[in-house]
Amino acid sequence: MPVIQHSQFIHAPIDKCFDLARNVDVHTKTTAKTKEKAVGGVTQGLLKEGDTVTWEATHFAVRQKLTAKVIYMKKPHEFVDVMVKGAFHSFTHHHQFSEEQDGTIMTDRFEYKSPFGLIGSIADKLFLEKYMREFIISRANELKKVAETEK
Repeated sequence: MPVIQHSQFIHAPIDKCFDLARNVDVHTKTTAKTKEKAVGGVTQGLLKEGDTVTWEATHFAVRQKLTAKVIYMKKPHEFVDVMVKGAFHSFTHHHQFSEEQDGTIMTDRFEYKSPFGLIGSIADKLFLEKYMREFIISRANELKKVAETEK
C-alpha cells in the first residue's frame, strides 16, 4: 500500500490554513488542473466531521467521480477523510497542522490501495504513485499561495 507524505510551510496562522484545507471552494481552486468540482454532498463551504463530498475530476483523460467522508476532526490540528466510493480500492488522507513561528506546517499523509490486485500494484510502480505524489504536492503549493495572498 503506497504512502505519500508531504509537508509544506505556510506563512499564515494555523486556523486559516486548517479552514482553507477543508474548504470545498478552495479545494476546487487548488485542483484546477484536474477540473475538480463538488457535485454531491457538501458542495461549498467548510467540511466538518461526518460530512461527505463527491468530487468529479479528470484524471488520465478520464472524467471520474469519488466520494470522500470526513471521519475525524480536531480543529485546528487535524482532520481525516476516507474514500467511500471511487476508483481506488481504498484511501485515507490525514491532514495535519502544527503551529510554527511565523506560520504553519501542513502535512498530508495519503495512504491508498489501488484496485485490480497485481495489475494495480504494477500501475503504482509504473505511474500512479508518482502521479498521486505530484497531485498532493501541487495542491499543497496552491493552498500555500491562497493562504499567503488572501487577507
